[in-house]
Amino acid sequence: MESRPVVSIRGARLAFGARTLWSEFDLDIAPGEFVAVLGPNGSGKTSLLRVLLGQYRLDAGAAHIEGRVGYIPQQRPIPEGVPLRGRDLVGLGVDGRRWGLGIRGRRSREAAVDAAIDQVDARAFADGSLGMLSGGEQQRLRVAQALASDPSVLLCDEPLLSLDPANQARVAQLIDRRRRSAATSVVFVTHEITPILPFVDRVVHLVDGRFRIGTVDEVMTSETLSELYRSRVDVIRLRDRIVVVGADEAACHGVHTEPPAEVEP
Repeated sequence: MESRPVVSIRGARLAFGARTLWSEFDLDIAPGEFVAVLGPNGSGKTSLLRVLLGQYRLDAGAAHIEGRVGYIPQQRPIPEGVPLRGRDLVGLGVDGRRWGLGIRGRRSREAAVDAAIDQVDARAFADGSLGMLSGGEQQRLRVAQALASDPSVLLCDEPLLSLDPANQARVAQLIDRRRRSAATSVVFVTHEITPILPFVDRVVHLVDGRFRIGTVDEVMTSETLSELYRSRVDVIRLRDRIVVVGADEAACHGVHTEPPAEVEP
């Protein structure tokens, strides 16, 4: 018997004025499935997350999520002067109604924060000042913040952006570890598929109102991407990397170009 989808999108259409980001979009995501969302800037990747977060309303169709949602944003440096410890940031992911409910409520909250910190192996620096932590340490605590509510779905918006390769691998592994241990589904927006390639079950690739959905081997091919971009695209496998050449290489995935953060309409 197949599991009920945790994320279900049916006949979805999202437009801003005369510009349609995508339409007739269908996607079911199973418990524990890891789905990468790829595409050039402005193709609707972040907008898809905002629909699932309830921040954008579809022009047609429907989107539904079962259970709690955890959100991991892009990595952005936190200034040194911010008067917060790492565990304070994680605590923001715990239900705020637990504040002020007496010792039992505080103990319950602290236990949830500690459990989330342990999931990302951050005990060694969780009590330090946020602004004094490295970018990789800060991002691990953002992952912990997203896990603090025990989500059934993790929505990840370029969480590896600006991290060095070692920290990209560490954060990606932590997210994958959570989805395997708790059957948490992952929707992972990214410009670079290589750091998450070992974990991805399916790819959603968005380009100029068009899209393809399938496994990495089905979508990340020269034939499929050439059709999607309507231009010659060559996909090359180099050991554990995928290199994409053509169709404005900076807009394709697999070539590590450190692109700027995506700004959706």
